[in-house]
Amino acid sequence: MTSLKFTRRLLLGAAAAVLTTSAFAQSAWPDKPIRIIVPYAAGQGADVLIRLVSREIEKTLGQAIVIDNRAGAGGNIGTAAAAKAAPDGYTFLFGTNATNAANEFLYPNLGFDPQKDFDGVAMVGLLPMVIATTAPDLPANGIAELIARAKAKPNTLNVGLPSTTASVVFAQFVKQANAPLFAVKYKASAQSMTDVLGGQIPLVIDTVTAARPHVTSGKLKVLGITSLKPSEMLPGVKSVAEQGVPGFDVVAWDALFAPKGTPPEIVQKVSQHLQRALQNPETRKKMLDIGVEPLYMAPAQLDAFVRDERTKWGATIKAADIRVD
Repeated sequence: MTSLKFTRRLLLGAAAAVLTTSAFAQSAWPDKPIRIIVPYAAGQGADVLIRLVSREIEKTLGQAIVIDNRAGAGGNIGTAAAAKAAPDGYTFLFGTNATNAANEFLYPNLGFDPQKDFDGVAMVGLLPMVIATTAPDLPANGIAELIARAKAKPNTLNVGLPSTTASVVFAQFVKQANAPLFAVKYKASAQSMTDVLGGQIPLVIDTVTAARPHVTSGKLKVLGITSLKPSEMLPGVKSVAEQGVPGFDVVAWDALFAPKGTPPEIVQKVSQHLQRALQNPETRKKMLDIGVEPLYMAPAQLDAFVRDERTKWGATIKAADIRVD
């Protein structure tokens, strides 16, 4: 009996030691640099954004943040690496609407499951697109007139599409507005923008970042922005939804994710640090300058948002038979 009591004491002591060690480990987090995997090349939009935001997070977190660029396969290579990382609070993914919503409907084998392999940490920002033109007889904020012309002469108005996101915006617009436009696909923004500015095509769908310099110079007119509401990045520009296409809302976005199984306490802490970073006026201004509208979402809200986005993007991609070249 005495031996049994002694054994029980040992087990209880060991359990208490494990709990104490676990609590200490969590309280000590972070005690080394944190890695954020960016599934795109250095210098691309997502990379520029997370480097900007991470500098603010470092100030309050008290640890260095290392950006690990793993580009390739439309973001799938880096995202797969993040999915396989240890869920210990020292590796995160800077994901996008492509990696965490659209790619599963575009690629036969991702190497990860965007729904099962990640937990949302925080939304960072939205990247609205614009429908823009150089046509002299189409007015700014002229979505209603564009729809009328498309219906009058079906499939005669060419629209330059430099990305998968632009293709999804186009397909959803054609469907919701019942506007029979003709898609012209390009490899990059520079090519489609050159053609629309040169008069080879009358319309283009692209990011605010790509369009804004030409809008400022007066060479390009924006007919509408694709976010549900207008954006302070383009004052005076109405949303597509305000111009006869109710509920239209197709935007790119960037968000931070953690490998599934990362301690919830750590996820919440990182989310709160990121929220503080987005509240910094200087950070917000810099984000707007690069074409990103700051928007914070907490973990549960982000997870729900991504589920809805996956449904929306998947349905549009399948219906329009959008493919990666």
